[in-house]
Formats: sequence, structure tokens, C-alpha cells
Amino acid sequence: MAHFKFRQYLPVLIHLLAWGLIGPLLLFPPRNWRVEVPDEWWVKQGLLFVLLVALFYLNQRVFVPRLLFKNRIGWFVVVLGSTVFGVYWIIQGIEWWLHLPELWHRAFRPNQPFDPRRERRFDMFTVLYALLVLGISTSVSVVQKWQKDAQIRENLERDKIASELSFLKAQINPHFFFNTLNNIYALTMIDVDAAREALHKLSKMMRYVLYDTQEGTVLLSQEIEFVKGYIQLMQLRLTDKVKVNLETPTPLNDLPIAPMLLLPFVENAFKHGISARANSHIDIKIGQQNRVLKVEVRNSVFTDQSTNLEQSNGIGLANTRRRLDLLYHGRYKLDVIEQNADNEYQVVLELWS
Repeated sequence: MAHFKFRQYLPVLIHLLAWGLIGPLLLFPPRNWRVEVPDEWWVKQGLLFVLLVALFYLNQRVFVPRLLFKNRIGWFVVVLGSTVFGVYWIIQGIEWWLHLPELWHRAFRPNQPFDPRRERRFDMFTVLYALLVLGISTSVSVVQKWQKDAQIRENLERDKIASELSFLKAQINPHFFFNTLNNIYALTMIDVDAAREALHKLSKMMRYVLYDTQEGTVLLSQEIEFVKGYIQLMQLRLTDKVKVNLETPTPLNDLPIAPMLLLPFVENAFKHGISARANSHIDIKIGQQNRVLKVEVRNSVFTDQSTNLEQSNGIGLANTRRRLDLLYHGRYKLDVIEQNADNEYQVVLELWS
């Protein structure tokens, strides 16, 4: 919040600083002037200051956005040159209107006659002041536009990531729902009571998906309970040939985590790591060490099934790496071993919070 307020008032501070530097240059005469400065000189400097202020904001609000930012650089240079020329001649006219050349002549050369033709000299300081103001004005405008464009790009990138995450999550949720309904449909052919219990569990899980995950993060304890519910739902149709083991951290350090981030690994294990004919197993271990969350999923490997994380046709699994890149960029490690020493498919995920 403090950073936002500083950025909000930064343009005002820049303007105050600019005029705080230019003002003293105009309103204080050089120290080597050993004569009394006439009142007309102060009037001329005050009018010059007003002209420079008008020039500053005219350039910032009109010339820069309408010419420079639209890549009309040639016209921009011509307009600035014409503006400096105009300011110079306006100040020259004001000096002669206030009789300043004659007053300076009397102050510095009182014993010589005044000749207006000899007193017409090129006023380099007015040109330098005008160029300085235009340079500062252009620089401030360019920096402000760069900051604004950077903020727009940042907001667009944030919106893009949020939209992509929503899209990925929307793909995961129907995928999970579709697979689970298929399992329940198959269960109705075998055990109606078990199918009814499965529907009840599924309704509780869908409430979690639809309502509890809308904030972007959930507590680790909620995600573990969701995984437990999913395992219980899957076990309703499993035979004794399948052993499922789940280990959770004790004590549990409840940290925020992206919702349904663990489900694709568990779902992949149930989809590819069990067999109706042979003994099979799924081992899920969720552990914590300091602020590192480690999830390890190991399951049986069958030669007639593919459990490749990248090529699996499970939509949720295919999106997992992308979600991790978006949500935990530089703060996660994912290792996939298609066949370890124990002839298991193994996934190890580490998250740093």
C-alpha cells in the first residue's frame, strides 16, 4: 500500500523537483553582477518563468503525446524548434517593452551613449532555459509513459495468468468429475448401496471443488481431506488385490496450497497403477520439513498400461506442470520416474512456501 501511494505521488514530486531546480536559476541574478538589479528585470524573469511553465506542460500534454509518441519525430523537432524561437522573441519583445537594454546600459556603461542598434545581442540564456525545460518535460513524459506501459503489461500478464489458471482448473474439475461418475456408474452394476455411498461422498467433494477452492488457495489440511475422500471413493470398487496406503504429516503445519494440485498424481496412480487380475499397490506419502512440502506417489507398473505423466490422456495430469510453472515458478521440483528400482512408477513433488 505504501509503495502504491509513493508511485501515485511520484509525478508531483518530480514536478516540484524540476521547478525547484529551474526557479532559482531564473529568480537569482549572477553573483558577478556588481550593480543594482532594476525592478524591470524581476518582472521579465517572472514572465519568463510563466512562459517556461506553460512551455513545460504544453510539451508534456500536447507535443509529446501527439507527435513523439505517435512516431512523428520530424514534426516534433520542428515544433520544439519553433516553440523555442517563439519564446526567445517574446522575451526579446518584453525586454524592449520594459526598456531593459537601456537600463542595463546605464548600469554597466553609464558614461557611454545608448545606441539601440548595438544593444541587440543574442540572448543565449533564454534559449538554454527553454531547451532545458523542454528536455526535462520530454524526459518526464517518456518516463511516465514507460511506467504506465510497464504497469499495463504487468496487469495484462497477471490477467493472462489468472485466465490461464482458471482455464486449467476448469479442465481439471470436469475431468475429475467425469472419471468419478464413470466409476460410480460401474459400481451401480455391482453394489447399489455402495454406489449410493459413493454419490454422497462425491457430493461432498464437489462442494469443496465448487465453493472452497474459489479463493485461489486452500489449507493443506483441506487438500489432504479431499485426497482422502477421493481414495475412499476409489476403494469402493477395488478388490483385495489392491493395497492403498496414505501417509500424512504429523504434526501438520497447515500452509496455503493451490487447490486440487495433488489430485492429478493420485488420480494417475489409480488410473494406471491397479489391476483387476494381479496384485497391485498405491503408496501416497505427504510429508513436511520446515517449509518444504514433499509429496511422493508410487504405484505398480503393468506392461500393458502407460503411466507417462506427459503423454497420459488425463487432462488434469497434462496441466499439472503448467499450473506448477504459473503458481510456483522457481519454488518447486517435480521428478517423474517411470520405473524405479522396485518396478514402480514414482512421482516426487517438492514445494517451497
